[in-house]
Order: sequence, then structure tokens, then C-alpha cells
Amino acid sequence: MKFTLSWLKEHLETSASLADIVETMIAVGLEVEHVDDPAERLKAFTIGEVIEAEKHPEADKLKVCKVATRDGVLQIVCGAPNARKGLKVAYAPVGAHVPGIDVTLTKAKIRGVESFGMMCSARELMLGEDHDGIIEAPTEAKVGDGVAAWLGAYDPVIEFEATPNRPDTNAVAGVAR
Repeated sequence: MKFTLSWLKEHLETSASLADIVETMIAVGLEVEHVDDPAERLKAFTIGEVIEAEKHPEADKLKVCKVATRDGVLQIVCGAPNARKGLKVAYAPVGAHVPGIDVTLTKAKIRGVESFGMMCSARELMLGEDHDGIIEAPTEAKVGDGVAAWLGAYDPVIEFEATPNRPDTNAVAGVAR
């Protein structure tokens, strides 16, 4: 069974942290299988804006982009077909862990051109299966804002196994008790 932390808190008056709630669930015999906290997973990612997108001098399918970020304008080499000037994107800085591909970014030289980060697809951020291009944020998204804030992705999801000996946990209200 899966439920969000906010849904649980509709049935439970508490100021306990996510970790405390999960620990309590385990202590009372519930088998917590997975906790997904999108705000934590996406905390390193911010909105950037492509201000220039030129063909890579050494590769037909790559572009060299200048991207406005909260850290200034950075050069990023990108292979996404939808990378273009004016596009608002999900930007990952050097040092960010990209969960969908399990990679921590480093400054890289791609076909002789330095790249200082990454523009991410939905799959790379574990937001969906789309990997055909980078995420296209709306034009009103502000450079430097967090991707989690733009998405409204603050609500952790707790997944647990409802066991036959605990029928009271077949509903969120029962888990809250």
C-alpha cells in the first residue's frame, strides 16, 4: 500500500518527522518497503534558461548551450533534440546526484568542449519515463527556483506491505491509529 505523508497527517495530529513516522511504523510491526521523498531527491536541481544553443563543432547530434542558472551563465553540452534558446529547463549542477541514471555529475569535456552540469529529462529525475528530450518548464518559471518547488513535489510517499494479521492497516486511517 502507498500513501503520502500529507494524507496520513489528515488522520493523525503530529509534528513528527518523516523519519520518526517510518521508525514508529516499523516499531509497531509494519513492513515499510520504500520511502520516496521527492523534495529531498530533487533538492540539487533548479530552473535554468538556455540563452544560447549552438551546434557542437565536433558532433552532429550535440549542442553547446549557454544556460543562465542561479550560479551564473554556464556552458553545458547537451544531446537533447529539444534544447533551444529560450527554453526553461531542469538544471543539475556539477556535484549533483542524478537519481534516474545513478550518476554524480562532474565537470566534463565532451568531444573537446567543457560542460559544467546537465539539463535533465523526466526519466533522469525519476519523474516519468520520458527520455526523448529535456524537461520543458513553463516560461513563467524563474531561473534559480528549485525544481521541486516548481513541481509542487513536497509530499513524501510511504510504501508498506499490509500483512494479513493487520487488517486495520488496509486504510490510511488504520495506519494513523
